Amino acid sequence: MSVNKNLLTRRYFGKSLLAAGAMLPTLSPAMLRAQAVLATETEGPQYVTSAFTTKRWEDYFENRRKGVIVSDTAERVLHYWSEDGETYMVFPTSVPVTEELTRRGRTSIIRKVDGPEWRPTPNMLSRDPDLPPYVGPGPQNPLGTRALYLSWQFYRIHGTNDTRKIGRQASNGCIGLYNEDIEVLYEYAKVGTQVILI
Repeated sequence: MSVNKNLLTRRYFGKSLLAAGAMLPTLSPAMLRAQAVLATETEGPQYVTSAFTTKRWEDYFENRRKGVIVSDTAERVLHYWSEDGETYMVFPTSVPVTEELTRRGRTSIIRKVDGPEWRPTPNMLSRDPDLPPYVGPGPQNPLGTRALYLSWQFYRIHGTNDTRKIGRQASNGCIGLYNEDIEVLYEYAKVGTQVILI
């Protein structure tokens, strides 16, 4: 399935934003994709929309030092605000498969990795002993092209090699983004960026 970007119109996208009650200073590729018309060779056009509630960073943080991220596990979206307040982006995400795997609360980015390696956690191996013990950087890596490591052990905001997961309960605890989106967020987010999962 490929996106025909020529079918996207500002008028259609603008109406959607107005309906959501906000105009975003910076439009992320994810938001553009969320309103794009998808076309497949056999199925014809399919309209894909994304419903989200805009957030205010002030409701979650005292300041925007080093930027702030709100990951909403119920709405399956991630909100990012830059330290200077000039950039606000919203990305669709995958979220944990079950409530038991979902961690909420405050953390921060402690490390950024371009081309991450992946190893299953002990809990993942106990649930599925057939998982490979290691996957190096590349197209088969479950962490995608970039990873933002959080201060909680084993938790990350990362890309994915399986785009079907985005918008679904499909992760083992992490927050997943399309590779194109994590690459954008990776450039803005810093070590020390404040993060809250709600």
